Amino acid sequence: MQPVTEIGVPELFHQAMASLVSGVVVVTARRENGSPCGLAATSVASYSAEPPSLIVSISHSSRCHGALAGCKHFGVHILRAGEEPVARVFAGKGDDKFADLDWRWDGDVPQVMSALGYLRCRRAAKFEHYDHTILIGDLDGGHLDHGEPLLYARRRMDWLLQPGDQG
Repeated sequence: MQPVTEIGVPELFHQAMASLVSGVVVVTARRENGSPCGLAATSVASYSAEPPSLIVSISHSSRCHGALAGCKHFGVHILRAGEEPVARVFAGKGDDKFADLDWRWDGDVPQVMSALGYLRCRRAAKFEHYDHTILIGDLDGGHLDHGEPLLYARRRMDWLLQPGDQG
């Protein structure tokens, strides 16, 4: 076993979080002006089984922060293996992330049609902490298809990570 290298807390945090495998999702909402917005995220987790709910962490610096922090409903789209291009669009700074995307309105929530899973959530709670807003959403609909999810670990996206992959 190799000895652990002493590093500073910020670097330790970044390296440790990069070692965790996360699903890649797109979180969407409607802006006040009626246009859709969305962002890619890996900071999503189940929150409660009763009622079924999840927790999403949204950076204050995100251009979609205001819409998500103020919405009544939002969508969480679990991306499928092979949807790295979709993830990159929603992780980018483009002005119209929906321009070349197959999507539709599900009431007041933009729904990405190609996603492996779609979870429509009613915002149950929100709070701000440090540089993020935490949203808790109660599940009120959606769907889950067959297939493999898009995963993120060690600063790369894959659908299947093999032991020893260092990215």
